[in-house]
Amino acid sequence: MSTVTPEVTWAQRSSSNDPEKNYVYLTIVAADVPESDLKLDLKDSSLSFKGASTSKKVTYAIDLEFFAEIDPKESKISHSGRDVTLVLRKKELKEEYWPRLLKDSKKMHFLKTNFDKWVDEDEQDEQPDDDAMAAMNPMGGMGGMGGAGGDGGFGGIDFSKLGAAQGAGGLPGMGDMMGGMGGMGGMGGMDGEDSEDDDEDMPELENEEESKTQATPEESAPASTDKPKIEEVA
Repeated sequence: MSTVTPEVTWAQRSSSNDPEKNYVYLTIVAADVPESDLKLDLKDSSLSFKGASTSKKVTYAIDLEFFAEIDPKESKISHSGRDVTLVLRKKELKEEYWPRLLKDSKKMHFLKTNFDKWVDEDEQDEQPDDDAMAAMNPMGGMGGMGGAGGDGGFGGIDFSKLGAAQGAGGLPGMGDMMGGMGGMGGMGGMDGEDSEDDDEDMPELENEEESKTQATPEESAPASTDKPKIEEVA
């Protein structure tokens, strides 16, 4: 099985006073790497990743040395079938961006900017608050490998609580919805009184039926049953 370098994308935020807004958003694109076969070693100034893909029949491997130090204990990691996503907390609170991701200034062919997450340094204050949690998943969190320092991962939505919310009045049940429909007037004669009123408004048909049965003298005269005589020609 051959070894290849995976594509890596990144973006960042910075802050001189808020640690939650001082991070690097990093994605290692490595499809179909089982979590059991994934090896990831995150340190203050470096990251080592290795994992075999079950579909590509290759082993992804990469070693990164960061431009500055990060805090592994405050960093987050999430693993999916397509990639490994990390939010790395910058150790130094600083308003300025890192000039690059890696210590080495040489251009790396595998490293690209994540334009979906990137915001220019002078425009980041104009963006909605997007701390490390929101950066991982705007929909409310990604399940995964949890915190790099063992502090736990991102909390997801607990769908089991939706049923409890229904019983507590948070969401209407089907019975309530159907009961509410009963109060809507004029719905196909569901109310008995409305049906009676509709019947009273209907025009009487007796006169119409009588008028059909009353025929004119011409119409009432029986049709002649005499057959015409055929004259004999000598």
